[in-house]
Amino acid sequence: MQVLVRDNNVEQALRVLKKKMQREGMFREMKQRRSYEKPSERKNREKAEAIRRARKLARKKAQREGLLPDPRKKKLLEARALGQRLGTGDRTGPRRPFPPPRF
Repeated sequence: MQVLVRDNNVEQALRVLKKKMQREGMFREMKQRRSYEKPSERKNREKAEAIRRARKLARKKAQREGLLPDPRKKKLLEARALGQRLGTGDRTGPRRPFPPPRF
């Protein structure tokens, strides 16, 4: 894995590295390898992960084919009906740059 450091900005390079490692599943693997895992436990875990992946794939396929409702589409349609844009949270109205002062 390689990360480029631009303009001596090490903090940004570290953030990029962490993000890449997270995507690759390195942190999960390191956590698992902290302690010994019996072969039977490993087999059970891997089987459960495979079942989870298969169910997720089947659910997504069913949503694409219209057999199951897609929760993202529902949210999008509700937001359009209300005339809101997505990504602004559940707030309505303008955003404040700072929280109100406490006295």
